Amino acid sequence: MDKELFESFKASDMPIFRVYAWEESFTYGVSQKINSIKNLNHLSKYKQNYAQRITGGGILFHGNDISYSLIIPTSYVKNLSVKQSYELVCNFLMEFYRSLGLNPVYAKDLEEIHLSKSDYCQEGFEPYDILVNGKKIGGNAQRRSKDTIFQHGSIGIDNSMYSMGNSLEDLGVKISFEEARILLLKSFENTFSVVFEQNNKDILYAS
Repeated sequence: MDKELFESFKASDMPIFRVYAWEESFTYGVSQKINSIKNLNHLSKYKQNYAQRITGGGILFHGNDISYSLIIPTSYVKNLSVKQSYELVCNFLMEFYRSLGLNPVYAKDLEEIHLSKSDYCQEGFEPYDILVNGKKIGGNAQRRSKDTIFQHGSIGIDNSMYSMGNSLEDLGVKISFEEARILLLKSFENTFSVVFEQNNKDILYAS
């Protein structure tokens, strides 16, 4: 779905914001070769229930998380660098965490965090990874074409399934998927002053 939305998006299209859930599965980054990943045997229980993302990063486990996808024209952020546009989009996530009573910060702003790469998303630290109490929460990534910016991310809700990362439950927040979905939408609306039009059950067009 993400790939289809990204590749079919036109510069004149209305921005799209999608919120969705997963079956128990995992995704891996666009530059990863699945057969070369360390601890591959660890992934065998998922059988064929996995997919390659259209963005970078490492393996991310799903099933107990909530995810979003955002597609906008590059003209919306034409005066911003890739890092600046990424931080701009992430503002609604910072608002989401703050609305839950948490204090989110970027990894780049913590001296004690050492930036690193890993085959697994939740084990590495990129500059704009979001942390709460020193713990990485969720993951986000961006891809661009000439006319389109695509960004998506995932937030662990609870510990009902294996995730190799920190969930909101680990941070003392008890919230259902539906409550998180509503709060994500509200955070996005408040941050960017948009009005949603729902043309599909999980796709929102923002104006």
